Amino acid sequence: MWKRGFDILLALVLSLAFALPMLLIALLVRRSSPGTALYWSDRVGRHNKIFRMPKFRSMQTGAPVVATHLLTNATAHVTPLGRVLRKTSLDELPQLWSVLRGDMSFVGPRPALFNQYDLIALRTEHGVDALRPGITGWAQINGRDELAVPEKVRFDAEYLARANLAFDVRILWLTFWRVLRRHGVSH
Repeated sequence: MWKRGFDILLALVLSLAFALPMLLIALLVRRSSPGTALYWSDRVGRHNKIFRMPKFRSMQTGAPVVATHLLTNATAHVTPLGRVLRKTSLDELPQLWSVLRGDMSFVGPRPALFNQYDLIALRTEHGVDALRPGITGWAQINGRDELAVPEKVRFDAEYLARANLAFDVRILWLTFWRVLRRHGVSH
């Protein structure tokens, strides 16, 4: 119960604080490449239910719908502005909407794409599917794009076992510093 209240309060504060920057980013995305400002992807949520998650579009329209690390040449699909958005994690700001709706939390396992079957199966096997997915998480700050699926699930399961307000605040603080240093972003 504490987690949902914390999520709503923080999402409202950040939505107000970032309203103008988000509007500016949306306009820049629209002007810099053809397509919409937001990209809505089908993601796996709590108890493996599919939900639609928004991000600022960082890839060319028509790019394959797979995890970026699975693309042969991911950089060919990322827009010039998209590179900046990804390195600064500004592409994640629209996920505040998903937090407010209750599809996501600030801290939890990153939501898998609907077709990441190996990740979904391992998370289910370890009970991680019981968690609401997060904008950031324990696996995110321990490797982000660089982690293999089993290692990612090991961190997700560790978070499941340790989840509490103090741990969430620690993860948010570490995320803030890793984003500032652009640590762990490969595309």
